[in-house]
Amino acid sequence: MRMSLVNDVSVRAARPSDAPAIGAIQSTCWRETYADVLSPEEPFPTPAEFGRAWRAAVEEAPTPAHVVLVACEGPRVVGFVAVAPSEDPDADTGWRELVEGGVLPEVRRQGHGSRLLNAAADTVRDAGAAVLTVWVRAGGAAVTGLLSAAGFSPDGAFRERETDVSGGTLRETRLLATLSG
Repeated sequence: MRMSLVNDVSVRAARPSDAPAIGAIQSTCWRETYADVLSPEEPFPTPAEFGRAWRAAVEEAPTPAHVVLVACEGPRVVGFVAVAPSEDPDADTGWRELVEGGVLPEVRRQGHGSRLLNAAADTVRDAGAAVLTVWVRAGGAAVTGLLSAAGFSPDGAFRERETDVSGGTLRETRLLATLSG
């Protein structure tokens, strides 16, 4: 009989002790995503600064609808998503938004992103949400591909996000998934 090794992978609710890892992941992902649009004069948050913000978000969530989930390989946190009530002007009370998330580059394409998206959808659906949205950088093919495979599609909404104090902007499009069942 041939045996194979299976990674111990999971998704769970974030703990305050996960904050430094979440901060490091967010810093890495932001540098990849926004390096070409952020002004060099703008200070970029450090992993520790991101981590402090995530510790506060996990310890003192503003509402029960604010959720942070982490993807793990064994004990190591390798990805995260944060979900909150949507603040979009056209959203109703049943809408939730994936406000932030990412997976470490060295473990991408191993299912962590899909597990995080599924867990986020299950979590908000179980809490009564009917719609899950996410804003993505226009032209972000890799992220949009993952989200499309998970059931998200563009709904026609877009926004210009301010990227620096001099008024630079970045176009984002909204993707939406209807939660059933």
